[in-house]
Amino acid sequence: MHSFTIREIAAALGAEALGDADLTVTGAAEPAEAGPAELALAMDPRFAAGLAEGRARAAILWDGADWQALGLAAAIRVARARAALPGLTRLLDPGPDIAAGVHPSAIVAADAEIGDGAAIGPFAVIGRGVRIGPGARIAAHVTIAEEARLGTDALLHAGVRIGARVRIGDRFIAQPGAVVGADGFSFATPETSRAEAARAAMGDAGSAEAQAWMRIHSLGAVEIGDDVDLGANACIDAGTIRATRIGSGTKIDNLVHIAHNCVIGRDCLFAGQVGIAGSAVIGDNAIFGGKVGVADNTTVGANVVAGGATSILSNVPAGRVVMGYPAVKMETHVEMYKALRRLPRLAQTVAALQKAVSKQSGND
Repeated sequence: MHSFTIREIAAALGAEALGDADLTVTGAAEPAEAGPAELALAMDPRFAAGLAEGRARAAILWDGADWQALGLAAAIRVARARAALPGLTRLLDPGPDIAAGVHPSAIVAADAEIGDGAAIGPFAVIGRGVRIGPGARIAAHVTIAEEARLGTDALLHAGVRIGARVRIGDRFIAQPGAVVGADGFSFATPETSRAEAARAAMGDAGSAEAQAWMRIHSLGAVEIGDDVDLGANACIDAGTIRATRIGSGTKIDNLVHIAHNCVIGRDCLFAGQVGIAGSAVIGDNAIFGGKVGVADNTTVGANVVAGGATSILSNVPAGRVVMGYPAVKMETHVEMYKALRRLPRLAQTVAALQKAVSKQSGND
């Protein structure tokens, strides 16, 4: 178990160490549960009471906190709690236990190129012509198909699948079960399909005769920039002819699906169960809440924010905040929701008015 001084942690956060900077901790904990060898995370005044319940000797505190009055031997003060967590967790996280070198049970093609310092775990399979950059860590049961490229300091957790000819930049992280480069969901019918007819006619699907689906093979691959994170069981499909593209810095949560031919910008953030249909284009810095869906061949501009479960069925201009089904401006959705809640009372009012009018008509 590694230990770190308060001075080392403060340096990692770009903050000042207060009190006994040589005091060591082995991990972090919530204030009420922290032991004497743990750093309490009390980065908001709301958590101050928890320090008295726990046994921590050191804590990360909110800006302006009186660490001595809180009975601590050492402290680190930060201006923004959320911004302190990346540096802290990066320092404390040992990562998966993957021994240096290539595990004896791994299968590595003779012409595969493995960079200096890379580690390949048990039962991994590295295909023909693969290139893996320096410092990469490949966990157990990972497969990397032929001619794929993986950049410097990549981390592939257990069971990740990288398809043929995929290109991935530096510092890529994929959580267990993620799949990059599977075939896209592309099929065609000899005649106009009922789905195409329904879309063209806005509801009339035409004949109900059976139709056979013909597979459209994926000849493209996937291209991913630097510093991209991919969650557990997330899937990015290969392009049909050209590559599906993911911009640098984009973060993708568990169970997200990005379909064939999509182009995703830089520094996007997609929460769990987001689904982006084929050939959609998403601009830089887009933020999608959980279960957001984007229709195929749709363009979403840069800096768009979509609330959870939003269904984007048409193009969205840059900078807009949207919500609902179908997606509308957030303020419009809120007004629509308020109106929806008023409907039962409105219906009662209308019914009472109808009754009154009917009674009056009867008297006439």
